Amino acid sequence: MKISIVLGTRPEIIKMASVIDEIIDRGHELLLIHTGQHYDKEMSETFFKDLKLPLPNYNIHVGSGSHGKQTGKMMEGIENVLIKEKPDILLVQGDTNAVLAGALVAVKLHIPVGHVEAGLRSFDETMPEEINRKAADVSSKLYFVPTEESAINLISEDISRKRVIITGNTVVDACYRNLQIAENRDISEYEKELADLDIDNMDNILTLTMHRAENVDVKQRLNSIIDALIELKDMNIIFPIHPRTRKTLENFGLLEKLNSYNHIHIIKPVGYLDFLVLLSKSTLILTDSGGLQEEAITLNIPALTLRYNTERPETVSAGGNILVGSDKDVILDNAFKILNNPDFANKMKNAKNPYGEGNTANEILTCIEKFYKDNKLALVSPDKVMSTFNREMKLITEDITVKEFEDKYDALIQFVYSDNAIFPNDDLNIKNKFILYKIYS
Repeated sequence: MKISIVLGTRPEIIKMASVIDEIIDRGHELLLIHTGQHYDKEMSETFFKDLKLPLPNYNIHVGSGSHGKQTGKMMEGIENVLIKEKPDILLVQGDTNAVLAGALVAVKLHIPVGHVEAGLRSFDETMPEEINRKAADVSSKLYFVPTEESAINLISEDISRKRVIITGNTVVDACYRNLQIAENRDISEYEKELADLDIDNMDNILTLTMHRAENVDVKQRLNSIIDALIELKDMNIIFPIHPRTRKTLENFGLLEKLNSYNHIHIIKPVGYLDFLVLLSKSTLILTDSGGLQEEAITLNIPALTLRYNTERPETVSAGGNILVGSDKDVILDNAFKILNNPDFANKMKNAKNPYGEGNTANEILTCIEKFYKDNKLALVSPDKVMSTFNREMKLITEDITVKEFEDKYDALIQFVYSDNAIFPNDDLNIKNKFILYKIYS
C-alpha cells in the first residue's frame, strides 16, 4: 500500500512523526509531500534529520503569501504529485492551508483522504483554521479523532460513525518520542540563548507563547496580559518570542517595558526539541497556542490559555487547562493558585490526559490496513450514492448493542442520547437510551 502524507508546518511534521515511523515499520510505501509553507531553516533537511525522519520525496516550495495565493500554489503542486504517484490514501493532519489544499485535491482525484486530528471545532468561523478543518472534514473518507467529543462533532454534521475512529492524539506519541530524542542529545546542541538561561537551575519556570492576532494586535488586550506578567515576580518567565509578536510589541512601545523586568526573559524562537525540554521543566504554561494545550496536559504541566474559546475543550474539562482570556485579574488569580496552592497545582498536574496513552499511530495504521484489506478505502461509487432512507428517533427498550441493532434493522445509528450525547461505538448497549438513526429502503 502506498500512503502519502502532506506536510506544511512544523506542528504537522511533529505530530505525524509517529505515523511516519509506523508506516515504515509496517513495510508500506511512504510518499512525503512537503508544501514549504514554513520555509525557514527549521523546515530544511536539518529539522527532519533532528527528528530522525526521512526527507520529503517532494518539496513544493510554496513559501508565504495570502491564503488564496498560498493555497492555490499548494493545490497545483500537490495535484501534479498525486497524478504521477497515485497513492492509495492521502493523510493530512490538523487545520493548516496545507491540510485544506491536500484534502481538496485528493478528493477531486478520487483518492481517499484520512484526516488525522479530525473533528476539532472552536465554533469561531473568524478563525481561518476553523474553515480549513471543516473543509478538510467534508473532503475526508476516514476521520482519526482524538476524543469522543471530537467524534460527536462529526456525527452531528451527518458523517457516518463507521468512518469515525477514536484513536487518541498523535501529540502524545510525539511528546514521548521526541522528548527522548531531545534528552539524548549532546548539551552543546542546545540553542545558545536557552543554554545561557540555565533552566536546569531555575525555579518556577513559566513558559509563555503568544502569537494570535486576537491578543497581539489589540493593544488593550496585550497591555492587560503584560501587566499580569509584570506582577508574576516569583516566576521565571521565558518568552521565546514570535517575530510577528516582537514587531507588534515594538510598534506599541511595549517591548522595552517588558525587557526592563529581570524575571522576564525574552529570547529568540528556539528549535522544537529545545522547546520540548523547556516545557518539561516548566511549572506553568501560558499560551494562546492550540497544540501547546495538548502538549501541556501530556507532560503534566498546568496550562493557562490566553483565549476565550478553544478547539481543545477536553483539556479544560479534564482539569489540566484553564481559559483565562486576556483578563489580568483572572490570569493572576489562577497563576498564584498554581504557584502557592499545592493541592490546586497537583489537581491540574494529575488531570487525566484525554488524548490517549501514546499508541495513536498504531491505531491509525491498523484502521487504514483494515479498510484497505476490506476494499472499503475507495470513494463510494455513484450507483450507491442515491440510496434512500428515513431518519427516525426512538427510545430503545430491548437489551441490544449498536451493531446488533444496525444488523437487525438494516439501519445506521447516528446519535445516542442519555443525559448527554454519546458516540455510538459498536459494542455500546443502547437499552433505555434514545437513538437517532437511518433506516434504508
